[in-house]
Amino acid sequence: MAPAPDQLAWQLYTAATQLPAHIVLLVLSALTGLVFSLVYIGLHLIAPKPRAPFRAEKTYITTNPDGTISAPRPLPCWYDRWLAEGRLNQARASAAAAAGSPVPDADINTASIEPAEVGMSVVIPAYNEEDRIIPTLEEMVEYLDQRFGRTGAVANPTQAKTPPHHRLVFNTHAAQAKPASGYEIIIVNDGSKDRTAEVALDFSRKHGLHDILRVVTLEKNRGKGGGVTHGFRHVRGEYAIFADADGASRFSDLGKLMEGCEDVVDGSNRGVAIGSRAHLVGSEAVVKRSAVRNFLMRSFHFILTILTPPATSRIRDTQCGFKLFSRAALPHIIPYMHSEGWIFDIEMLMLAESAPATPVLASDGSVIGTSYGIKVAEVPIGWHEVDGSKMNLVQDSIRMAIGLAVLRASWMMGVYRRRLT
Repeated sequence: MAPAPDQLAWQLYTAATQLPAHIVLLVLSALTGLVFSLVYIGLHLIAPKPRAPFRAEKTYITTNPDGTISAPRPLPCWYDRWLAEGRLNQARASAAAAAGSPVPDADINTASIEPAEVGMSVVIPAYNEEDRIIPTLEEMVEYLDQRFGRTGAVANPTQAKTPPHHRLVFNTHAAQAKPASGYEIIIVNDGSKDRTAEVALDFSRKHGLHDILRVVTLEKNRGKGGGVTHGFRHVRGEYAIFADADGASRFSDLGKLMEGCEDVVDGSNRGVAIGSRAHLVGSEAVVKRSAVRNFLMRSFHFILTILTPPATSRIRDTQCGFKLFSRAALPHIIPYMHSEGWIFDIEMLMLAESAPATPVLASDGSVIGTSYGIKVAEVPIGWHEVDGSKMNLVQDSIRMAIGLAVLRASWMMGVYRRRLT
């Protein structure tokens, strides 16, 4: 008969006390290493790994001035250029080392992002949104026309505008450069089974948004995070924002986010501003929610404060689908994204917080210190509940909690890499 658990524990304890101390330490070290290895292998197996885009997903369609739909066109991609430049830097470093010359920084992260071509890029992840996307686009285009104007061959040149800056705290080179004007809207059609793409293109035709509104169709559904990341790899704007297709966030509050971003931007022009609904807690919009939904919301926020680094844990609303990034911040975040589900917002904020230090410049351009991480401004915005949410309250809340734990563990154990230089 097998010994009882307490008897087995006693036998193990007795055997351990009779062994030399160095043997006990060796056994404990071996067990610790085994557990670490198993966890590391397990994380590699279960941690999300984004798939590479298909060739067709790197093209877009838009409307032509005559009302027809364009043939697929190549989608500009700063990410591909950034990746190629980084690999070229590594090749040069290897060649310099082989020749015995001083070795430059070989890190792929030394690559830079190409200059902006438009003032604002808007990315809309859309999955079966034919019934909700039109009011969102109407509000969006009205504001963007007024704030940024339109550029391009089919646009009236007098419409092009230079967006006013709230506060110029960019470095000397950026302050002397002329800000880009115009805007683009990239709708990432995430494998929709309805007429989302057709509805968006019909809107483009009626409003003359030729080559301004671009539809990118993913062959296989990737989730909201995957759609946003894919869209952000192709933005051309001085700023880039993603906005939910349901129009729950008041788009005219974009100006507030731009001001918030410029208030926290550092000497390398890196900054993030996120829309926040935290000020609505206690309002009718939140009180009317079910008790289960409010309980799950508070529970998730409690888990968030435990599993995220300090700056991210202090953010009161990480899940609002209205987040703005300066162009210079993108190479520190987008190439290192892994989460493709609901948890992707938190990974973006954690990557911003962990970004490497950048010089702090005085008004004369001299370096007076360093600033660690990309600062995030949390900006109160207008928001209202919209019917038709695709989120399963209980199941997705559990998945988000598990996903956050996996994300944090993958960071701690080196399964996921981050930008460190």
